[in-house]
Amino acid sequence: MPFTHDSLAQRVILGSGQASAALAAEIERLGGRRVMVIAGEHEAALADQVVADQSVELRWGEVRQHVPLELAQRARAAAREAGIDLVVSVGGGSTTGLAKAVAMEVDVTIIAVPTTYAGSEATNVWGLTEDGTKTTGADPRVLPTTVIYDAELTTSLPVDLTVASGLNGLAHCVDSLWAPRADPINLAMALEGARALALGLPAVVADPQDLVGREQCLYGAYLSAVAFASAGSGMHHKICHVLGGAYDLPHAPTHAVVLPYVLAHNAAAVPAEAGRLALALGATPTQVEADPAQAAVDALEELRVALDAPRSLAEVGLAEGDLPDAVQRSLPKIPESNPVPVTQASLTGLLRSAWAGDTPTLHRHP
Repeated sequence: MPFTHDSLAQRVILGSGQASAALAAEIERLGGRRVMVIAGEHEAALADQVVADQSVELRWGEVRQHVPLELAQRARAAAREAGIDLVVSVGGGSTTGLAKAVAMEVDVTIIAVPTTYAGSEATNVWGLTEDGTKTTGADPRVLPTTVIYDAELTTSLPVDLTVASGLNGLAHCVDSLWAPRADPINLAMALEGARALALGLPAVVADPQDLVGREQCLYGAYLSAVAFASAGSGMHHKICHVLGGAYDLPHAPTHAVVLPYVLAHNAAAVPAEAGRLALALGATPTQVEADPAQAAVDALEELRVALDAPRSLAEVGLAEGDLPDAVQRSLPKIPESNPVPVTQASLTGLLRSAWAGDTPTLHRHP
């Protein structure tokens, strides 16, 4: 099975209650002299806790989802003016995304301290939005040098956002099964990431203060993101990037809603991968043997129901009248590597079902 796999060089530190000490050690190790801290309004107190013993040159508190280009340009200018050489991001994917946007044009090192399960911290993928269009790409300059995972920093994340964020991580796993650069190493990491998230998320929903469950989620989110960084962006992410950029939908809930419909669209065409995903999500060997694709769709749906996950694009803010435009914007972006050809009719059906929150139905392709 010939393949080419690229691994990203990055230090990962996981330890509950250890973020402040780990950050101090990393700043010293990396020789950071002029530090910029990026943390939005909701993460400001956590950031203060994490950087309490550090000399901070610049604090940046404006963070917006999908990273508008004009915001990125202002943050870059501020970093240049302050002579910043190291950026600490404390927050979710939008916070990490802004740090990456700074690093695209300013020579800085990034230390990411995630407070959600977005996974952006483990990738070299950036995203910027301008005039309703979200553009993404890969650049080695934006990869955080160090990631510090501390489950205690995630306990303030409300349960509904925890669920949406975790399913966003799970979407990285699923998309990595058929993304343009999918390979056996990506598959192994994606499946282990899915297993960890399927264990961790129900534990956190049952007890939001369960640090073991939250560590499982952080571990799973990291693996999912590493797989995604190598495999590339598949059908699911292309659709969600369009929806987020064009209609300003909330990032994680949008991923949580769209994921099962993409899986239902593709699973029958990749039964071996679908069967392994089903097992990772808790399906029994008997269910997988009977119908691996259906087992995967059913296992994901059972997880979503158990987590009370977001159900429809309508509830996250997409107007029904925007569906035709969303189809036209998304269709040309879906990779040719997708295991099933995507047509205007099939994509219209997928997005309409996701908009309405219908029960995902496995597509049987000839």
